[in-house]
Amino acid sequence: MDIKFFNTYSRKEEVFHPTGGNEVRMYTCGPTVYNFAHIGNFRAYIFEDILRRTLKYSGFKVVQVMNLTDVDDKTIRDSIAAGMPLDAYTEKFKDAFFRDLETLRVDKAEYYPEATKHIPEMIEIIKVLLEKGYAYVGEDKSVYYSVAKFADYGKLARIDMANQRAGVRVKTDEYGKDSVADFALWKVWDKNDGDVFWESPWGKGRPGWHIECSAMSMKYLGKTFDIHTGGIDNMFPHHEDEIAQSEAANGCRFVNYWLHCEHLIVNGQKMSKSLGNFFTLKDIFDKGFSGRELRWVLLGTHYRKKLNFTLDACTQAKLVLQKFSDFFVRLHSVKNSGAEGDSAETIMLKAKTSFSAAVKDDLNISEALASVFELQHEANKLVESGKMSAKGADAVLDQFRNFDRIFAVFDVDASLTSDVPEEVTKLVEERLTAKKTKNYARSDEIRKELLEKGWIVEDTAGGSRVKKAQ
Repeated sequence: MDIKFFNTYSRKEEVFHPTGGNEVRMYTCGPTVYNFAHIGNFRAYIFEDILRRTLKYSGFKVVQVMNLTDVDDKTIRDSIAAGMPLDAYTEKFKDAFFRDLETLRVDKAEYYPEATKHIPEMIEIIKVLLEKGYAYVGEDKSVYYSVAKFADYGKLARIDMANQRAGVRVKTDEYGKDSVADFALWKVWDKNDGDVFWESPWGKGRPGWHIECSAMSMKYLGKTFDIHTGGIDNMFPHHEDEIAQSEAANGCRFVNYWLHCEHLIVNGQKMSKSLGNFFTLKDIFDKGFSGRELRWVLLGTHYRKKLNFTLDACTQAKLVLQKFSDFFVRLHSVKNSGAEGDSAETIMLKAKTSFSAAVKDDLNISEALASVFELQHEANKLVESGKMSAKGADAVLDQFRNFDRIFAVFDVDASLTSDVPEEVTKLVEERLTAKKTKNYARSDEIRKELLEKGWIVEDTAGGSRVKKAQ
């Protein structure tokens, strides 16, 4: 089955055809490491992880690049304020970022290039743009890109160029979302940059933000690659400027498919520190939630729709995932080898087909989750009716492992590695004997003893099982 994605550039859903046969080359905008990443950032990174996993699930090899912006206005400003060298200041946020990715179970990209380690590549692109007449040296000795020279400028963001002011220069890394401006490719050093600078043909200075991504994507993925992702807020000016400078320098298409995810809001409002609804991962964990639970919340809304984050959603995630954990324990406990009418294989195949179709349809998360819950519901019915065989239970468990190739939240086999104390195991066995001999009073006493020790015993068609009390 073909994979289809909504291409922001064309504003329509398109069948995905990578340029390299079975290999997909993908660039994702990573963090600017001047502070700890927040849950809005991780909404985008979870979307990109689901995309990457879906491509691999569909049989593609993925070569992914995620940049680390470790030099820009904000990193310089905050490192100087902290009285620290730029590299030392950004290093702690890089380390924290990678820890957070691991906590959220985000697959590792193949490359994490740092901007400060790719300055020569940026200088070379700027030289080409100057030679081709797309760039010029301003009165302040900085090098700017002339957007008027690029005929397709504004195609990604659908900007009406006829009503824009021409010739306005912006030296800062970011500028007004509703204005077009010649942007800085190389920013001449000034006192506000402290000791952050590199030597170049135009004097000491540093690159602008936009040229960083063009240089790093080109180095690792080539002049034209398959997919570029990021948040919708990066579409303009950042991605628009990447297209302009890359295509002008290389004389060919920059990216074939652009995928953008929508904003995360909190309790229906834009996230901000002033509103008290700004959360880093540590903030969420301090409230008693796990990376697994936060991942469930962040993946649960289609990437092209706004995600309304609430702490109640995290509480619900905890309950839902616990129910799945209980469900897996129940399936692992099924020992029936000869159940008649066992249709587990049928419901498993149905779920597998519908799930695959959903994720390949522009990452249709709602339909994918519907397949997951439907399989859980139907399998529970079979277990409760005694029609689930051990073979059927294994087939359903295998399908949930298959789901987890993309979702990475279910931990199907976690119950098999959980340590049940020997004294608890002995009590469960004693209770089973009491039930068989119809000593129900002793059976009830043991159930209470187990609860006092923090364990719950449950009786199912497949036998008794024990789990930790919440």
